[in-house]
Amino acid sequence: MKKILVPTDFSDQSENALKVAVQLARKFKSEIFLLHMLEIPLHKVDPLSSYNDLPEALYFMKLAHQKFEKLLKKDFLKDLIIHELVDFHEIFKGIYQTCEKHKIDLIVMGSHGVSGFRELLIGSNTEKVVRTSEVPVLVIKKEHQNFNVENFVFASDFKEESKVPFLKALKFASLFKTEIHLLMVVTANKFITTTEAKKRIQNFLDAVTPIFCTLHIYNDDTIEKGIMNFSQSISADLIAMSTHGRQGISHFFNGSISEDLVNHARRPVITFRI
Repeated sequence: MKKILVPTDFSDQSENALKVAVQLARKFKSEIFLLHMLEIPLHKVDPLSSYNDLPEALYFMKLAHQKFEKLLKKDFLKDLIIHELVDFHEIFKGIYQTCEKHKIDLIVMGSHGVSGFRELLIGSNTEKVVRTSEVPVLVIKKEHQNFNVENFVFASDFKEESKVPFLKALKFASLFKTEIHLLMVVTANKFITTTEAKKRIQNFLDAVTPIFCTLHIYNDDTIEKGIMNFSQSISADLIAMSTHGRQGISHFFNGSISEDLVNHARRPVITFRI
């Protein structure tokens, strides 16, 4: 893990994410790419000019650099390699392009989460990044003075498509030498017996890796609740999941458990794209 991307809007939530990224950077000798996106409406742009020719662009660019200057003076950032980036895109598109250009290994984002009708109407930039990113996304909800992963939960249905993200999760977990808890949540709507669930998980493990993991079958009203309640019961430090990257009407009707967790879980969540 050599390159960590931290999108920032200079809020408390993004600073919480930056503080976690700093701890990871010190532990693994990584570089940090600190990215601020300026979302200037495209209808204001003359197609024959560049963004930098716009008075609005110049003003907000200068303002962003002033905020960067203030942020980079903070003590917790001393002696680190930090790249300051400002760009003009929708946030999730800009993050995607930055990852491609700089070969980013991990995205660390802050989120306060939203719920109910507000969530349905405006969504979440973090949620969009989780849905579209090819790079693992670590979502941080609060300040962590000491971000250490001792209990690592990988929640899945343990079907064929989950094998690739599981291997990515194992690679990440190995950095911390953490205990890995494999979790399948069983609900009334998608019921299978404990025997069937254990067999599926064991067959999954036999096909993927011989590494020892603790297996857990947990019953709850919904998969999302099951993951959160189980994680609370073992004081998990991090919840890992795969995400499908659904788009458009398919995503609207089917939803995404990983995105729901990003919005609602109080614990850090890391997602790996299928």
